[in-house]
Amino acid sequence: MINSIQLFEMALGVNSPWKITSIEFSDELSGKELHVNIDFKKGAKFPDENGELCYIHDTKEKTWRHLNFFQHECFLHCRVPRIKTKNGKVQMIDVPWARAGSGFTLLFEAFAMALIEKEMPMNKVGELLNEDPHRIWTIFNYWLERAYAADEPVTPEKLGLDETSKRKGHDYVTLAVNLDERRVINIVEGKGKETIKSIREYLESKGINIKDVLHASMDMSPSFISGVRDNFPKAEIHFDRFHVVKLLNEAMDKVRQIERKEHDELKGYKYLFLKKNDNLSGQKKKKLTSLVKLFPTLGEAYRLKELFNDLWEMDTEEEAIEFLKLWCDEAEKLKNDPFNQFIKTIKSHWTGIVNFCETEINNGILSGTFNNYATQIFYKLYIV
Repeated sequence: MINSIQLFEMALGVNSPWKITSIEFSDELSGKELHVNIDFKKGAKFPDENGELCYIHDTKEKTWRHLNFFQHECFLHCRVPRIKTKNGKVQMIDVPWARAGSGFTLLFEAFAMALIEKEMPMNKVGELLNEDPHRIWTIFNYWLERAYAADEPVTPEKLGLDETSKRKGHDYVTLAVNLDERRVINIVEGKGKETIKSIREYLESKGINIKDVLHASMDMSPSFISGVRDNFPKAEIHFDRFHVVKLLNEAMDKVRQIERKEHDELKGYKYLFLKKNDNLSGQKKKKLTSLVKLFPTLGEAYRLKELFNDLWEMDTEEEAIEFLKLWCDEAEKLKNDPFNQFIKTIKSHWTGIVNFCETEINNGILSGTFNNYATQIFYKLYIV
């Protein structure tokens, strides 16, 4: 019949020369704690880093937090041997239930990591495990660093680049994503040209030939453009549709703001003019129709904004170029400063926009990447 000590040895994976000597409950203010005492058999030898068995030099008492036993916190205690190798070096051995330097068992760390992977906030993990969140961070820090060092990314033929901030206007970082694999490759502090260089250096450190990066999707940041041209010379630049549409919507809203200063009737209709017509309800479409009749300049700007969406349906480079020429000619007739500025932007980034129309390579995956909890953790660990 299996007794309690044998049962715990099986549960903890404690094998010879290790053995559990006692199991004790102690009363604490917060409840009972379970303490498992582990020792080794008399005369035991332990292997050094070369696998040669060595005699014990001395021991050091150590304690590890383990998974709760029902509602009770559980701790393992053991006098860990230090061995003396043949070259006279004294070193601490590794125990099978915990990694070196940790105050937790491997099972405890695995459970903590499982909670983090489920996107549970770190403070909540600490609360659930009754541990200081900073100690939980040390667990995550170790395993993520280990995974990051071992990561072997494949060549990102299609590279997505985007900048974002942890808080509005602060702490900018640049994300690099393999668009084919839909996975983050690297996150670099800042948003300038140097971030692209850092990304190139990281890829090269992983044995990737940067000449094999053939496409780079990004916004119209001059520093990104310059950075890609200098560091990824074979990459064809694509300006992501999302960023182009964003600039056009900003121009549209500036037109509305100019009109709004003179006409109170336009108060409260900002998003009516920014949404695509197909996404408006029947009632809002009627209201929009009445407003564009009352304000012809605003109506023409809205027509051009909606017409621009046809660009993304062009099948060939030739069709996209012809459409852009005609659209810019029409928009120039509006003689409106916000739209004139948008036209200048289009003309100065012509090739990258046309490239998108031909290949439809985009940064859609990047739009929500930084909101992913794991990416925020990556940011905090490596950038902050």
